Amino acid sequence: MDLSLYGKNALVCGSSKGIGKAAAVQLAALGANITLVSRSPEKMSSIIKEMDMDIPKGQDHDFLVADFSDSTDLQKKVRGLSLKRNYHILINNTGGPAGGDVYSAKTEDFIKAFHNHLICNQLLTQLLVPGMKKDNYGRIINIISTSVKVPITGLGVSNTTRGAVANWAKTLSNELGQFGITVNNVLPGFTATDRLREVVESRAKKEGITYEQMAQRLKESTPIKRFADPLEVGAAIAFLASPSAAFINGINLPVDGGRTPSL
Repeated sequence: MDLSLYGKNALVCGSSKGIGKAAAVQLAALGANITLVSRSPEKMSSIIKEMDMDIPKGQDHDFLVADFSDSTDLQKKVRGLSLKRNYHILINNTGGPAGGDVYSAKTEDFIKAFHNHLICNQLLTQLLVPGMKKDNYGRIINIISTSVKVPITGLGVSNTTRGAVANWAKTLSNELGQFGITVNNVLPGFTATDRLREVVESRAKKEGITYEQMAQRLKESTPIKRFADPLEVGAAIAFLASPSAAFINGINLPVDGGRTPSL
């Protein structure tokens, strides 16, 4: 099995913590050169030191400070990177929209979510695909949610936006497959991240129970009876980025311990 990513360059968005950080670490473990993208230079600098220390393989890691709410600045900065090197792997990942019922959501909530997820994904893809085509190797992996299969109660804007990203990705996979570029979505289940902590705290408060009680309830709803470690999700992402995943294209891959009640 060929899992080597030596000589491959990866742009990993939202990589200062959580699943984004885990994806970067796992891609680096397979040999990829990583460009971290987030708003926190201190955290990214620390992560690069960790990767260089834990995986000393002579790779070239760096980071880009960018805010997805400013797509013009993001586009300018990534274009500058893409002129210096070809990127073979794009991990589209950014923080999820705030919770709440879809009926009560404001118009601006939808606009912000679609901008940060769908529009920025599109801009980054357009910037990096020419290099992927040139090298006949491309992996575009979008970190979305199991809500594309079964909408999650209380995450109305997120459910809507994630569904749009999933269909965008499927369409893109049909267009780019002929160039050696695959497009897939990873659907994390309950994963031990700051985002999950916020969700658990919100649900616990709403139902008048403790954080621990709500966390246990969510764990019990998963056949494996625990939350995922972010590195477990990162491992799935890294596999999809590898040469061995060349014929996996246009799929939604749940990494959820079996929780999603559909195939």
